[in-house]
Amino acid sequence: MANAFEQIGAVTAMNLRNIPQRWSSSLVAVMGIGGVTLVLVALLSIGAGFRAALEGSGSDDVAMVLRASSVSEMSSYMTPDQVTAVTNASNIRRDEKNELMLSPEVFGVVATPMQNKSASAQLPFRGVGPMAPKLRKEFRLVQGRMFTPGTNEIIVGDGAVKQFKGLAVGNKIRWLKTDWVVVGRFTDNGGLAESEAWGDAAVLQQAFQRGPTYATLRAKLAEGASLKEFKDVLTKNPALTVDVLSEKAFYADQQKVMSRVINNIGLWIGIIMGLAALFAALNTLESAVASRVREIATLRAIGFGAGPVVTSVLVEAMFLGAIGGLLGGLCAFLFLNGITSSTLNFQSFSQITYAFTVTPMLMLLGIAYGLVLCFLAGILPGIRAAKMPITAGLREL
Repeated sequence: MANAFEQIGAVTAMNLRNIPQRWSSSLVAVMGIGGVTLVLVALLSIGAGFRAALEGSGSDDVAMVLRASSVSEMSSYMTPDQVTAVTNASNIRRDEKNELMLSPEVFGVVATPMQNKSASAQLPFRGVGPMAPKLRKEFRLVQGRMFTPGTNEIIVGDGAVKQFKGLAVGNKIRWLKTDWVVVGRFTDNGGLAESEAWGDAAVLQQAFQRGPTYATLRAKLAEGASLKEFKDVLTKNPALTVDVLSEKAFYADQQKVMSRVINNIGLWIGIIMGLAALFAALNTLESAVASRVREIATLRAIGFGAGPVVTSVLVEAMFLGAIGGLLGGLCAFLFLNGITSSTLNFQSFSQITYAFTVTPMLMLLGIAYGLVLCFLAGILPGIRAAKMPITAGLREL
């Protein structure tokens, strides 16, 4: 056994030392694997960014109250009486001014032209009250000021400004047959709120022509209160027919469909492109074996077994695959990570802004993908090298 390992080490070391002599064909394999890995990691980073924007927006201690069986805020509505009934619950936290940390909110979408595109997309437009910023974990007003209640002033999220036209502070924009003035710009640590525009809830009720109804109600739970206690209080109230879940759970559920779509697309594109890269690597390794006919024959003649020869070819293949996978992952991280984009939220049919998020796990996945592709590409050349007749190879001397 020790002798076999020594043979594998000796042959593998020789193969790796000879890679610079075959740099052009090796480079083709590395670039092919790198390109496939780059595309795969880029696609999966969309799902990671989308997931981070949604899940990172939610808090376990903020409850969302929606109409029973609603799958999104677009399909939910609550009457003023229902809002009052929720307000009377005893487990809602109060702020330093002893005011309930509760926000009844209106939600809709407005068609808005996108940056650098001729098409429009649906921008989430949310009606909120003065307590809404306190219910977002990382809300920061970074430019301008908060809108004045009862007016057509709005504030816009940083992600929305980057993706849609005409949302700079000081601009006017026409939505819902009404002129709106942008007076502020805010961030939320990359969370979902950054995809939205906010205005006064009462004003948006009129603009959307929905009467005095709300889509959802957010409530900060009191210290020591559990979500289950709060939910039990509301669901046992005969005046209410509502669903209650944590904000974090709500957003986690919202991202499932989109993440599944993106991951499936990434998988199939990765497989299709991977087949092309596999053939490129196979051709490289076949050429490498063909150029070393005499070396292999000589090794076999002096007592090296077939196993070490096969193993050495596979190790060389996986070495090239690891370099290609690492190269693709690094390119994705350097050129894509943090870039803001947007995609459709299938639950609300509105655009959500997110940042490409190339995580260490995705980079490791890229390297693993390169290893697997090149391992598969190295099997046939390795077997061919091992089965090569010694006499045929020695004639090349």
